[in-house]
Amino acid sequence: MARRGFAKGSRNRYILGNPPGEVKKTGGRGASRPLENRQKTSKSAMILSMTGFAAVAEELPGLSLAVELRSVNHRYLDLTVRLPEELRQLEPALRERVAAELKRGKVECRVSMNRTPGAGAVSVDRERVGELGRAAAEVRRVVPDAAPLTAADILRWPGVMVESSIPPDRLVERVHALVDAALSDLAAARAREGGKLKTLLLARCADVETQVARVVPRVPAIHAAFVEKLGARLKEAGLDANEDRLKQELALFATKSDVAEEIARLSTHVAEVRRVLTAGGSAGKRLDFLMQELHREANTLGSKSVDAELSQAALELKVLIEQMREQVQNLE
Repeated sequence: MARRGFAKGSRNRYILGNPPGEVKKTGGRGASRPLENRQKTSKSAMILSMTGFAAVAEELPGLSLAVELRSVNHRYLDLTVRLPEELRQLEPALRERVAAELKRGKVECRVSMNRTPGAGAVSVDRERVGELGRAAAEVRRVVPDAAPLTAADILRWPGVMVESSIPPDRLVERVHALVDAALSDLAAARAREGGKLKTLLLARCADVETQVARVVPRVPAIHAAFVEKLGARLKEAGLDANEDRLKQELALFATKSDVAEEIARLSTHVAEVRRVLTAGGSAGKRLDFLMQELHREANTLGSKSVDAELSQAALELKVLIEQMREQVQNLE
């Protein structure tokens, strides 16, 4: 089964102080660099993993913001956005931002906001209070016996109490900047793991080719051993081991045990896997199809085997191809 755990990605936390956009790492090495200058990973020429983790944070007057992105493998893009109630209106924009960068994977985007007690003046969101009043009046029209809202009920409602430590527009701007920074780190983490998976898959391709090369010289030897064994049995039975009879039996045996087509297809599929890995991009589904074809040819090779060494080679091929398939499941 494909590995479901989160890959170890970029776990450095960032504090973005004033002026906006200046990034300071709180863990690891590296000088500060502008948020706008964070390099985006080029997807056209590299293999990307679907697993990764990124976390960034920013300290603002009166509150702290943090964004976490987690991604594991999935058949398509399954995005979950978790926001505090005050930022719920940003969900459509954040979904659009994440979907523009990621094409596949089960992704969780979590934005957390912690206010510093006493950092700013507290006010009441009159618009939210009006909405609650109108909703309560509508409920009482439908259910006349419903208890009216008290002032305490209204003040406890999410979003009614507003701390004016930072303007709303500024808060929205910094949330978007943090999400962009987290997406950049997540893309880098997915690219790093994708590069390692590419190296692993290419090594497995070489192992498959080794097993195929092991099979090729065995076919003539198997035929020669069959002729010798058949001739000996005919002599033991007192039958004439004439050349024509041996040729007929050998032709029938060769037809049943012919694996030249399977060997050719295995070699062709491995060459295509190498080409796809070298080309890069979103190759997960294409590679998954090639793994199915490789597995089919290895099964056919094993079913036609009449030799212990050939059977062992077919078994080794199945193991290698299954290992490749498990890793391909993690590719975008």
